[in-house]
Amino acid sequence: MNSIPTPTKFFLAAGASEGHTPLNAFDAALGKAGVADCNLVKLSSILPPKCEQVDSFQPPYGSLTPTAYASMTTSLPGEVIAGAVAVAVPVDDTLPGVIMEYSARGAADNAEAIVRDMAAEAFRIRDRELKEILSISVEHRVENIGAVFAAVIFGYDED
Repeated sequence: MNSIPTPTKFFLAAGASEGHTPLNAFDAALGKAGVADCNLVKLSSILPPKCEQVDSFQPPYGSLTPTAYASMTTSLPGEVIAGAVAVAVPVDDTLPGVIMEYSARGAADNAEAIVRDMAAEAFRIRDRELKEILSISVEHRVENIGAVFAAVIFGYDED
């Protein structure tokens, strides 16, 4: 028996922002993504079997919220940073999917292309038939201290 329940649903979220400190910038990016008021529990990169994508949901305030995410914070004015996540979904929904995360200096479309390729490669390694790749990315041009955050947010049917 699992001591932690297996998530049953997920959504993709992204945000970017500025802050007075790196942590404030990260927190503001969480706010733009809609998950600032929960405790993110960073996961590795597996989508549970039969986990359903939804448009979004509000995790309960203060909840321990399973999340696979990419983030980056920098204080170099003018620098462009990006974060992206991709979810490789199997044809056979009794098998797990794979999530990949990526952040770097540069444009969001480049980060998203890289993370989608990473997800496809993970399925090639597993010799698993791919149904689709879902992805989201965000970029930010830093003014003072900036952060990006792209994530797969997990939840449960009761959320």
